[in-house]
Amino acid sequence: MQRYVAYFRVSTSTQGRSGLGLAAQQSKVQEFLQADDELIAEFVEVQSGKLDARVELWKAIGHAKKHSAKLLIAKLDRFSRKVSFIASIMEQGIGLVVADMPHATDFQLHIFAALAQEERRLISDRTRSALAEAKKRGVRLGPHATVLAVLHREDAMHRAIGLEPILRPMLIKGLSLSAIARNLNALGICGLRGGKFHAETVKAIVNRLSERC
Repeated sequence: MQRYVAYFRVSTSTQGRSGLGLAAQQSKVQEFLQADDELIAEFVEVQSGKLDARVELWKAIGHAKKHSAKLLIAKLDRFSRKVSFIASIMEQGIGLVVADMPHATDFQLHIFAALAQEERRLISDRTRSALAEAKKRGVRLGPHATVLAVLHREDAMHRAIGLEPILRPMLIKGLSLSAIARNLNALGICGLRGGKFHAETVKAIVNRLSERC
């Protein structure tokens, strides 16, 4: 039997829009738990993922240490996208388990965190550059401005390019789009908005890569 302490983080500004709110995270954790596992406590943090001062997290870690349990989170990107932060938690001497990636090793968690951190930095840099160029051209900036649609397309393209090294071997092997989607989900890789991959989303990525050629 394995004992777990669950930790959930939600952001009040994005919880509803992201589809990764508290209920979804709790559901993911329940799907992960086996019949003989014991969830001894749950801690919920309402705070932006950009901030590292997590009061409830340290309570969860302390509780896990006290009861010889592992810290269980639903998704890595709901926890943090900073490699240094995730590394500091792993150094606390408790096991960190991600329900969405149950077989991931500590090394793999570092890799996924590094990829997410770099992706966030690149998106931020591209957004600032695109907005600055649009402003120079006199484009009206706002929630419905054309420039936002352009940014979304650019983000999707960069996401596709980032996935190409993983997709290419599967395509060469002749795997179906559904099989590729299942493999991506099994690896714990999240879609553009944090969702699961399906045949249609894989097809869209392949089409974007074809447009680039």
